[in-house]
Amino acid sequence: MNLDKLNDQPRLLLKAALKPIQGTRFQPTGFPDLGAATYDGPEGRKMLLVESAQSMANRLEAVCWDAVADDWVKPLKGLPVVKVKDKAGKPLTNSVLEAHRLNSPYILEGKDKSFLDKLKTELAIAEKGIVDLKKLTATLLKYDTNALLHGVFLAKKEIAGGRMRLPRALTAFIEAENVTVAASGGVKNDAVDPSGDTAKGFGNVPFHRDEYCGNITAFFNLDLALIRGFGFGADVETLLVAIALFKTQKFLREGLRLRTACDLEIDGNLVVQRPEGFVVPTLDELEKTLPSLIKKASGGFANPPETDLTFEE
Repeated sequence: MNLDKLNDQPRLLLKAALKPIQGTRFQPTGFPDLGAATYDGPEGRKMLLVESAQSMANRLEAVCWDAVADDWVKPLKGLPVVKVKDKAGKPLTNSVLEAHRLNSPYILEGKDKSFLDKLKTELAIAEKGIVDLKKLTATLLKYDTNALLHGVFLAKKEIAGGRMRLPRALTAFIEAENVTVAASGGVKNDAVDPSGDTAKGFGNVPFHRDEYCGNITAFFNLDLALIRGFGFGADVETLLVAIALFKTQKFLREGLRLRTACDLEIDGNLVVQRPEGFVVPTLDELEKTLPSLIKKASGGFANPPETDLTFEE
């Protein structure tokens, strides 16, 4: 695996053309007050947001976690994570899958204050003054390395006055252009009582449905300058870049069933937009290399790397 082309580069920009795995229609993400996010792009092109940056962060994290084993997938074993169990000792959640990572209420708001106390101590700063982000990045490397890529906002006032936040180093989204609407609909049938009270779930209920056709593209942006700014040195920087590329490649191979009516596949190859000449390592290369990169960077991890909590309200 050769990452030399990324030296001194501010960004790594990638894109991949996608297409429905069957047929031509797909269902985009929807918002309660907006519906599908359509907009006019350059030169009047009809555009559509298929998957938002916040949703893509969740999907890139999900491909790293083995839900059955309740652990990292094999190539990422040994990375730090905070795991939360319920009062019966069963797995409840963890810092990888929680939408706000270490700022999850299941990590910070339960009766078990042991981890909150660690954060308060390790991130202590004066009430006034500039926030020391190096404290934050060192703490994230120690307990939740994944958050160095996807960002975090520790909004709890007991932790450095609620001022500790880190932007995403890895950002992704999916959009489509030249879109057209495929309008359709259906009826929820009630063969027993077609005219029943629909407010209670009875009766026939007609509905409309909009799907879309268009040219779909996934975009990935890795902020290399931000990663170097963490100040960790070559071993951790290489690890973070490799994890980001692993997430991207694994998502494109295994994570493209976004919804029931949005099952996609890559159409062609992953394209490097910048820097020119960089070749993205294959998923197989990344899987073989990551264990040794994790071992090299482990001096900054918690020991053991898994922090266990119990959640009780």
